[in-house]
Amino acid sequence: MAGVVVGGVAASVAIAASFRATLKADLARVSGRGVVLPSPFGPLEYLEGGGLEGSDLEGSDLEGGDLEGGQPPVLLVHGAGGGFDMGELMAQVLLGEDDRWIAPSRFGYLGSGVPEGAGPALQAHAFVWLLDELEIDRVAVVALSAGGPSGLHFALQYPDRISSLTLLSAGVTRVTDEVQDDADWKGRALVRLFSRDFPYWVFTKLFERQFLGIMGADAEVVRALSSEQRRWVARLIESMRPVSLRTPGVLVDHHQPLPGEAISGIRTPTLIVHAEDDGLQLFENARFAEATIPGARLLRFPSGGHLVMITEEAIIRDQVREHIRSR
Repeated sequence: MAGVVVGGVAASVAIAASFRATLKADLARVSGRGVVLPSPFGPLEYLEGGGLEGSDLEGSDLEGGDLEGGQPPVLLVHGAGGGFDMGELMAQVLLGEDDRWIAPSRFGYLGSGVPEGAGPALQAHAFVWLLDELEIDRVAVVALSAGGPSGLHFALQYPDRISSLTLLSAGVTRVTDEVQDDADWKGRALVRLFSRDFPYWVFTKLFERQFLGIMGADAEVVRALSSEQRRWVARLIESMRPVSLRTPGVLVDHHQPLPGEAISGIRTPTLIVHAEDDGLQLFENARFAEATIPGARLLRFPSGGHLVMITEEAIIRDQVREHIRSR
């Protein structure tokens, strides 16, 4: 009996030490990397990378992305639980090294504050304020999951500042279906997981498959992941730590209104990427967006769930880059 107790204590000490080491590494990974600006919306954090950064073209007429025939920078709008680091991951999955990108932390994530009235409509105004500060006239917008409403409002409110819109597994509208109840349960479960660092760390370490199920990827999708795809998934899980620096943003996302029928006013060339078996942002979001946004094009996949950006990386990467460049 004493041996069992000693063993249990030793295991608890080891788990605690591993958690503390992970938390320390996560804090070091995000601390001081993003630029935090004082803004009318409170602190606003962003990270830049790729493209013209450090090149001979920096400071030229190309820098703002307005030269005829030039490609505009890409504004990467992360999903729930993210921040600029998830935006950086999106860039690594979807873009080339020559593509300049800006990845803001949305309201309540990492170094960005939560202003009064925080939501996707106000977030779009904050994006434009940031672009003005960076002297960027136009961007291509790529919005993931819960970042979808902010990207849609950007296109609605600032059509002259956006060259193309890409929606990746994005939330668009409420689905009037019993399946929505399961998706809503998953959303509530994620809010609980994103409330404390230790529970998130333990659950993703010991019950990764169940966590990915809550994230909208069923067991069949998880079993089919290749070793490289599993590395991307590990990066995705990492990009949501420490969760304590993201909890306010998750709460904003959980209660944000979806744009719904208002997206019929969008005139920006739009690419919609979605998997039919997405268990978190249901495929009806993609059907609705395709039917409601004039001229929108839907790139649909039968499987991949909410991880389709990873499971179909090569195809999606080519299609997204072509969509951005052709506009």
